[in-house]
Amino acid sequence: MFTVEHGSAVTLYDQLVGQFRARLDDGALIAGSKLPTVRQLAADLNVAPYTVARVYRALEADGFVETLGRNGTVVKGRAGTANELLQLAANEYAKRSHDLGIDAATAANYVRIALGHDRENPSVT
Repeated sequence: MFTVEHGSAVTLYDQLVGQFRARLDDGALIAGSKLPTVRQLAADLNVAPYTVARVYRALEADGFVETLGRNGTVVKGRAGTANELLQLAANEYAKRSHDLGIDAATAANYVRIALGHDRENPSVT
């Protein structure tokens, strides 16, 4: 989900902050999404854990994420907004469908049916 160019004139910190904000803006990261641990993301990107920790702290200071200690870091929505509430519900639905062994395509089809987008062909594969 994230990449860095080690030889870039743009600092690794700025690259990561920019990517996080872009993914928040385009909906790729939604409220309730759990972020990789600092160590995991640092290892995946071959950057210093300090850099990732600094990025997470900056995002938290700006209200984009929340650090929950040992429970990790999660994306925050704007408290009480319809978007935040729906994003949190989507995460709960995704977790529940995973726990029940329902594949992503079937779970998404159920949502389309519930939203009325597939009323003419409600069969689920």
